[in-house]
Amino acid sequence: MTDRRPLPEDLNSFPKLLARNATKFANRPAYREKEFGIWQSWTWSEARDEIHALASGFIGIGVQPGDHIAIAGRNRPYFYWAMIAAQVVGAIPVPVYQDAVADEMAYVFDHCGARFAVVQDQEQVDKLLEVKDRIPALEQIVYLDPRGLRKYDHSTLHNYRDLQAKGRETLAESKAEIERRAAALGPGDTAVMLYTSGTTGRPKGVVLSNENVLITARNTCEFDKLTERESILAYLPMAWVGDYVFSMAQAMWAGFCVNCPESPDTMQKDLQEIGATYFFAPPRFFEGLLTSVMIRMEDASKTKRAMFKKYIDHAKRIGPDLLDGKPVSGGDKMKYRIGQALVYGPLLNALGLSKVRVGYTAGEAIGPEIFEFYRALGINLKQLYGQTEACVFITQQPDGEVRADTVGVPSPEVEIRIGDNGEVFYRSPGTFQTYYKNPESTADTKDAEGWVATGDAGFFEEGTGHLRIIDRAKDVGKLNNGSMVAPKYVENKLKFFPDILEAVVFGHERDYCTAFINIDLTAVGNWAERNNIAYASYQELAAHPKVYGSIQEHVEEVNRSIAEDERLFDCQIRRFLVLHKELDADDGEMTRTRKVRRRIIEEKYAPLLTAFYDGSDDVYIETEVTYEDGRKGSIKATLEIRDAEVFALTAQKVAAQ
Repeated sequence: MTDRRPLPEDLNSFPKLLARNATKFANRPAYREKEFGIWQSWTWSEARDEIHALASGFIGIGVQPGDHIAIAGRNRPYFYWAMIAAQVVGAIPVPVYQDAVADEMAYVFDHCGARFAVVQDQEQVDKLLEVKDRIPALEQIVYLDPRGLRKYDHSTLHNYRDLQAKGRETLAESKAEIERRAAALGPGDTAVMLYTSGTTGRPKGVVLSNENVLITARNTCEFDKLTERESILAYLPMAWVGDYVFSMAQAMWAGFCVNCPESPDTMQKDLQEIGATYFFAPPRFFEGLLTSVMIRMEDASKTKRAMFKKYIDHAKRIGPDLLDGKPVSGGDKMKYRIGQALVYGPLLNALGLSKVRVGYTAGEAIGPEIFEFYRALGINLKQLYGQTEACVFITQQPDGEVRADTVGVPSPEVEIRIGDNGEVFYRSPGTFQTYYKNPESTADTKDAEGWVATGDAGFFEEGTGHLRIIDRAKDVGKLNNGSMVAPKYVENKLKFFPDILEAVVFGHERDYCTAFINIDLTAVGNWAERNNIAYASYQELAAHPKVYGSIQEHVEEVNRSIAEDERLFDCQIRRFLVLHKELDADDGEMTRTRKVRRRIIEEKYAPLLTAFYDGSDDVYIETEVTYEDGRKGSIKATLEIRDAEVFALTAQKVAAQ
């Protein structure tokens, strides 16, 4: 086991970090929020006062040490304060996805036994009242936005700001109790409980201690030299471990500023205004951003398109070398500076990425071309590999060792080993304590020595020590001829194309591989508009012959690429269809973090799979859908099934055999 550095006594809990930050960084910005078009700001000392007032209010409504406080809302300082205030009074915050339907919320609330909830608005209150009989432990609900709630029964409802005001009035009386509870917290006490995405069943409550999250925060802040001068945009779901580690743990450890956008719709503009220096986004964000750039360039003048191509091609050639400090000729540097003035600088400013010093992407594989595009522009974009049970970080890419085809080296104090079946195992200070009320799953995932089974298959590269992830270990299967099937590997290749949003590949215990495709409505819709193709719905556009033709070209290009790999040669897609609806979390087809629920899709669309393998050219299906207001409905369609060209093993590979 690697040597572990314990946390300093005065920095081993969030309340202690808050006290330090309120003194050491007293007048530095801690939180910003854009509301009504204006940025509001709170210093660390002001944030401490807001948090202590709320903590006093929590004591006033009966919060006891060990209680679970569920929190559901969009990224706002008030909810980050609620999580810290919960810890100040010895309670355990449990962030919940704000877009979860009532049934999903009921499960989490009942499972953790939440006595209290802090929520965004009337919508969240209504969800909880709808399932109140299924969450008997819930006693009090605190809401932030009072609109629409005036006539509700307020015997168990509290306005957030009113609760803070009462807390301020009683703070002198409750101060000693707050200090006693905060002082009682140590590194082994629970800091937060986060629920997994639940790709294979009900979400599990992951219990993380102060030591888990704060040692991880310390080590990763040191790894990337994060200081109090960083600025991040908090826009990812607060119930996701990434937001908790980036916007809570790292922000508290380093003392940097957390900025909350006005709404998801203004996120891009708000990112541009605050000039984030530290930024995380999933691959889909970077893919969508690049798609929007390319769409705009197609509408630009011929001169602008030529200039864009000239300097972007130059940036792709030398930009990564400049970023990594490698030798570049004086002439190339001069041309890059010109490109910086004419293309790269204005483009990065428009994207809101001009001040990013460290950027990360994770969750899915990112296309090499997309990854290299951003690095060519001078963005220090890197990949990491992690999971909720590890407090995010298992591997990271050190500066100067950044590549698109690996996820880096073990993060500080993290040990990794590869099992006999290729599965990746790790142990670290960030390793979770337990799955709440689920000792069986805990024992299945974490052994007595602390090794955690990730469920992913991978291997270390010889010479570099970098980890490469192939697929989910449970998803790696075999065709009937015994060849390996790695569906995620193929799906990621398909999703590299801007007009493919999602792909689900099948083949295990079948004769060949097939795929469901979801088009990206934004990208394909823009293409349709430019080509004067009228459509009335996603379903109509997805079924258009030209769309099918374009998707077929993409599938066959992926097949050609796969044909170069002897191990995965038989993963080529022989038949595919474009689904008549987008896969949706509300329909149970994806998790709230947009991970495909493969088994559910396989069962739900069984008639389509049957048609793939019985030689049908089309298939009729009727599918239940959930509308935004919770109503159920159905859509019907006859879907075309197409054959895709498959390719022989490339000549170079054949010659090498």
